[in-house]
Parts: sequence; structure tokens; C-alpha cells
Amino acid sequence: MSSISCSNPGGGDSHTRKKLGIVGGMGPAASAYFYELLTSMTLAETDQDHLEIYLVSRPAIPDRTAFILGESTESPLPPVIEACNALVSLGADLVAIPCATTHHFYDELSRSIKAPIVHMIRETAGSLASLGVQTAGVMATDGAVKSGLFQKELDAAGIRAVIPSPQKQLDVMYLIYDCIKAGKKFDASMFDSIVEELTLSGSQAIILACTELSLIKRRARPDVWFVDVLDVLARRCIELCGATPLTPPEV
Repeated sequence: MSSISCSNPGGGDSHTRKKLGIVGGMGPAASAYFYELLTSMTLAETDQDHLEIYLVSRPAIPDRTAFILGESTESPLPPVIEACNALVSLGADLVAIPCATTHHFYDELSRSIKAPIVHMIRETAGSLASLGVQTAGVMATDGAVKSGLFQKELDAAGIRAVIPSPQKQLDVMYLIYDCIKAGKKFDASMFDSIVEELTLSGSQAIILACTELSLIKRRARPDVWFVDVLDVLARRCIELCGATPLTPPEV
């Protein structure tokens, strides 16, 4: 789990809570949904019960997967660092990045900014381990898969990662880039086919390990346990800022 700690989890008032900074735009729809989750998952009776949040949306940040795979020389790291530091200058006490692939640069980012970054992937692995999951399927970008982001964190938590076959991984990328990022209707039968392969390979739970995939979880099959990295990130951010999280919605 993340080493970030909260001195008064779930109990602080609006004057003692930590302020959250969000680096958005990777992609924009997923970032908007993350803000929606932070709002809907916070126990609140008044406006003042919600978190104080600073959000910068930088869709111009170069593609993370393309850089990781050597298909682009444009590094996303400098603009992400700049965005994080902008949030800190506004008053953010901790930073969330609702883009799983960007966590490939987590160590470099942590050394470059003056506020802790909530590690979405580590938090997800820790949450699964606490629930007794031993095998989890991973639906993520090529950049996340080939750099071993989820495999490393799951392995450290004692969980075996199941990765889609090469053809199914192509399908995952198609859903992310050609459907969701492009603002087009996604192929439900393709999604179901990937899920079936991961389930048949022994996955007890399937991680929606790209924040674009979080946007289609609402139509996910009821017979499969999906774990949304944005749900995990939102809940942990609420806790770390000192508010009380509601039980996340069942998917």
C-alpha cells in the first residue's frame, strides 16, 4: 500500500482536511468521471462536507504508451511534473493522477514534486490482497502491460496477474483508443470476449486497469467481479484527505 498517511482519516472538518490536486486530461472523460466519483463517494450532507480539490486538465500531454514503447520521442514526464507542481503551488497537499499508465513514471515524479502522489496501482493491489484475491486479470494499455506496472505490484501483494493473449490485448487497445478515447460506441462483444478469456484463465477478479475502461463498467456483466482502479483511487483520496468515503458502488 502507499506510504501516504492521514492523521485523522474520515473525521476531519473542512478546515483540517488535506487538499487534493488532480492531474487530468489523460483522458478528459476519465478525469471528469474521477471527479464525479470523488463527489458521489464522499459522505456529505452539505457542500462544505466535500473535499477541496484543485484540477488541471492537460490533454496535450504526449501519449504515455507511445513513449514507453519507443514509438514516440515526446516524453510525457516534463508536462506531468509541471502540472503536479502547479497543483502544489495552488495548495494541494497530495496529488492524484487518474491515468494508470502514467504511474510508469511514479518514482521520477515523486522525486520532482513537493507533495505525495497516491499510487493508484499499489492501492489496487493492496485492496485486492486484503480481500483474499489470489489471481487477477488485467485489462490495461500496452504501455502498462509491457512495462509490468500491474504485474509488479500484484506480485508484491502475493497476487498472480493474468494478462490477455496477444490478440485480446490488441482488442483491449482497440477499445481504449479507437472506441472510448475517440468518443465512439465501444464493442460490447469484444469486451465480453476479453473478459471470458481472463476468467477462463483463472481470474477471480478483473481489474479495469485503464481509466478509459472505467467509463464502460456500468454495463459490465453481473457474473464477473470487476475492480475499477478509479474507484480505488477515489476512495483512498477521500480517506487520505480526512473525509469519510461511502461504500463504492457495486459493479
